[in-house]
Amino acid sequence: MIHPHTELQFISEEVGYGVVATQLIPKGTITWVQDKLDREFSPAELYTMDPVYQEILEKYTFRNNKGNYVLCWDNERFINHSFKSNCLTTAYDLELAIRDIQPGEQVTNDYGYLNLPYSFRGIEEGTKRKVVRPDDLLKYYEIWDKRLLKAMKKVGKVEQPLRILIGNNLWKHLLKIQEGEEEMDSILLNYYPGKSNHRTDTDTVFDFL
Repeated sequence: MIHPHTELQFISEEVGYGVVATQLIPKGTITWVQDKLDREFSPAELYTMDPVYQEILEKYTFRNNKGNYVLCWDNERFINHSFKSNCLTTAYDLELAIRDIQPGEQVTNDYGYLNLPYSFRGIEEGTKRKVVRPDDLLKYYEIWDKRLLKAMKKVGKVEQPLRILIGNNLWKHLLKIQEGEEEMDSILLNYYPGKSNHRTDTDTVFDFL
């Protein structure tokens, strides 16, 4: 489930639709939690579907560390990529705001950790990194872990509308990470190494967000 202070908006002809914050979302806020309405499809299930459904799942799902395709039921599936993303996923099936997200600002993720089976060129943002690649998680996990840990230091100090979806044991763990009493699991745990069985054109660079 996505954070309630967000809405779907048309961004531009180049980008299409995206998710925008309707109120300030402070750093450390949980912006998405995988919940019971999100669907998970195995590769075997996907391959037995009609092509029209396969195309939908390829467009709107990400792949978890088990190799399954996760389809979010709400506007989370419209979150766009950014090399300067204001949210990052974690090893706990939830995402965190890694900086304050201002009202009217687009909520973004970095697709580099979504186990995509292909490379694509993102929209120009003035960053050194221009292309999202299937192995980005292996390259950048240490950088992303540092950003997540800084956000974790605020997780119990900001309003958390999605707290109701998080089990008590996990919440206690997050608070202990905040206080430095327990270590945070690395984002690298989300990596799925077997992506090539989905699509073979991993060296192709696509131009889309």
